[in-house]
Formats: sequence, C-alpha cells, structure tokens
Amino acid sequence: MIPKVVEVKSLEDYRLWLRFNDGTTGTVDLSAELWGPMFEPLKDKTLFGQAAIHPELETVTWPNGADLAPEFLYEQVAQPRAPADRPKVAGR
Repeated sequence: MIPKVVEVKSLEDYRLWLRFNDGTTGTVDLSAELWGPMFEPLKDKTLFGQAAIHPELETVTWPNGADLAPEFLYEQVAQPRAPADRPKVAGR
C-alpha cells in the first residue's frame, strides 16, 4: 500500500503534522531535510507554511514545486520512537 497524505498542518521549527489515509497521524521534523536547490527555499518560514496536499500526488507539496514522497513521510511518522532518556540521579 502506498500511503496517501490526507491532511497537513504546518507547525513551528519546520515541522508538519500529518494524517494519512489509514488514520495514522503524527509530526515530522523536516529541519534536516531542507537542503539542495528545491528544498533550501523552504527555509523561508512563510514559504514552508504554505505546505498543501497535491490532489493527484496525494502528498505534501509547496508553491515552489517541492514535494516529498508519501512513503518517506509515513516512515518518519510511523517509526517507533525510543523513550526519552531519563536523567541519571547521583547514587543510583
């Protein structure tokens, strides 16, 4: 099954909240992905905030033509997350 993005909301710090056609939801941090001629313009927060769903591609796109594979986005959202490291307490 190829996942399809059905809802996107732009968040602060180059993050997107996504909902997929199977009901999976989550946030993806794209700050490390904004390099190269197509994605560097998205460092402009106004442009990044214009993320939308392309009706035919069924993934996130931007007005400058940048888009991300829905499989990549789904993997970022659905991957299991490690529990946060707990601070170590002296003497334990």
